[in-house]
Amino acid sequence: MKVVRFHEYGDPDVLRYEDVEQPVPGAGEVRIRVAATSFNSVDGNIRGGFMRGPIPVELPHTPGIDVAGTVDALGEGVDGVAVGDDVIGFLPMDGDGAAAQYVLAPAEVLTPAPKSVPLADAAALPVVGLTAWQALFDHAGLTAGQRVLINGAGGAVGGYAVQLAKGAEAHVIATASPRSREAVISAGADEVIDHTTTGLTAAVTEPVDVVLNLAPVDPAELAALVTLVRPGGVVVNTTVWMPAPADEERGVRGIDLYVRSDADQLSRLVALIDSGQLRVDVAERVPLAELPALHARAAEGAVHGKVVVVPPTA
Repeated sequence: MKVVRFHEYGDPDVLRYEDVEQPVPGAGEVRIRVAATSFNSVDGNIRGGFMRGPIPVELPHTPGIDVAGTVDALGEGVDGVAVGDDVIGFLPMDGDGAAAQYVLAPAEVLTPAPKSVPLADAAALPVVGLTAWQALFDHAGLTAGQRVLINGAGGAVGGYAVQLAKGAEAHVIATASPRSREAVISAGADEVIDHTTTGLTAAVTEPVDVVLNLAPVDPAELAALVTLVRPGGVVVNTTVWMPAPADEERGVRGIDLYVRSDADQLSRLVALIDSGQLRVDVAERVPLAELPALHARAAEGAVHGKVVVVPPTA
């Protein structure tokens, strides 16, 4: 089968498009014929060797922690999944990923794919959808009527976060550049702040219950976000190289989010998609052979929105 993998850590040019044997599923695993994976920023961090502590991988390593595809073989002891099922999942970060024609996955991380979007496009959902869900509901405890500020709403996670927060009947304030303003409005934001021209502390005049920071802001800007939160509120931060700010005197919690695979939550996201309450946005679809070039573009900051990566079918 065709696969993209790296044999040593480094820049995007360490990625190689090559042939390997198809993997054989072990106990509790299924083999998936991959319809698509997607690019996540953590893929570049793992390839560059920056995540060796928290996410140790064996070399050579195949990236791609999102998967959408069709089950084509079952390992021993697998039930609840059948050959021919279309599935999606968030694969273990320390195992081989789905930048390949076939990938092995623990059966318990998989959930049936949405039926209302093309199977390959469903690869855009797992990691970013779960990040938004866990940030808003597991960590922030967002409820109807609360005010939430989503900083960096124009990115892939932000698109889901705005939709989910609006679906929870929160008042959504979003920051976005002019390029992504219309997408953020169509996702349901009540207010949009152009962060390229306006400082947040000046623009947000009423306290919010929740701040979700998705943007790689400078430390001073991140620290200032806590001042926008009412007493007892929360700042949830996904840029985990900078700890989330808190204010103990006012009871404002700071939470650093490390997204985890959760098939039950993923199935709830799928249900929202199939009921028309959640939209899957795909900015680009690129062939697997072009994954090294995609990593290079991402390293230059030239990738905007969610990109799915499609292996050859033959």
